[in-house]
Amino acid sequence: MNIRATIQKIFSQEDLNFLLTNRIPRQTATHFMGWFSQIKVGWIRDLSISVWKLFTDLDLSEAKKSKFDSLHDCFIRELRPGTRPINMQSNIFASPCDAIVGACGHVVNGQVFQAKGFPYTLHDLLGHETDTRQWQDGEYVTLRLTSSMYHRFHAPYDGSMHRVNYISGDTWNVNPIALKRVEKLFCKNERALLSLEIGQARYPVALVPVAAILVASIRLHGIDTQFHSGWSGEKNFDCNVRFNKGDELGWFQHGSTILVFAPKGFRLADNISPGQHIKMGEALMLLPAHKHAPTTPQALSASQAESPLNSNGTLFS
Repeated sequence: MNIRATIQKIFSQEDLNFLLTNRIPRQTATHFMGWFSQIKVGWIRDLSISVWKLFTDLDLSEAKKSKFDSLHDCFIRELRPGTRPINMQSNIFASPCDAIVGACGHVVNGQVFQAKGFPYTLHDLLGHETDTRQWQDGEYVTLRLTSSMYHRFHAPYDGSMHRVNYISGDTWNVNPIALKRVEKLFCKNERALLSLEIGQARYPVALVPVAAILVASIRLHGIDTQFHSGWSGEKNFDCNVRFNKGDELGWFQHGSTILVFAPKGFRLADNISPGQHIKMGEALMLLPAHKHAPTTPQALSASQAESPLNSNGTLFS
């Protein structure tokens, strides 16, 4: 057994893994990594990448460049053109990132799962001021990015991002070991709600990037605002960032998770199940077979008013 396999075996022990990745000053470790990873000194960069390779299956063969300025530059590496073909079929909602599929399936009465026996509600995750009716009885997928994966995320379909809501929080590890032990973990960590409208029907879709330990930043293209753990300014703002399917939306500085929520009528693509590895651009969900009326909060409010039954840049730094 080689050194990397031995190290990985040791750190796969649940108690040890949870202790070393959670029972430490998480915010301090995260801020330190944000600073350390951007040091542009050759021997520090090379040593850091070498140590990184001991703990993970880091493969840089698809990277656009072979030399990196810093560990951070390696984390957020671009890929060579053509390495992530985009499924352009009109009924395909593509995966926004490389990932391992976690909990997924139907949203039932506003409730989903982070792991077996560990439910949370959309209001727990997104805040009670957020209108979550648009995803009631819809579909959700948990996409976990490991530290060695490609960290950039992309548009799953043609559309636009019209609002960003930042929610401050902790930086628990988001690996399966922690998800089985920390109740409502995603609802405790720093996160952002990216509200999208996709396709001609303007289906409301949510991408929710969730921070984790050692995740020092997440950058969004088209938004000139920087949020961080000490941010005291406006956390909810409107925007109008248009994109085409496959366009880059931003990147994580380290591995983490993206939660995807789609409205009723969407369904998981074939073979999407917990534990499956998926690459950016591959089929994640299928759009409704026929065009449904948009289920945005505005449309829902209008329909309720008409019904006689209802008269009464950079985030996580």
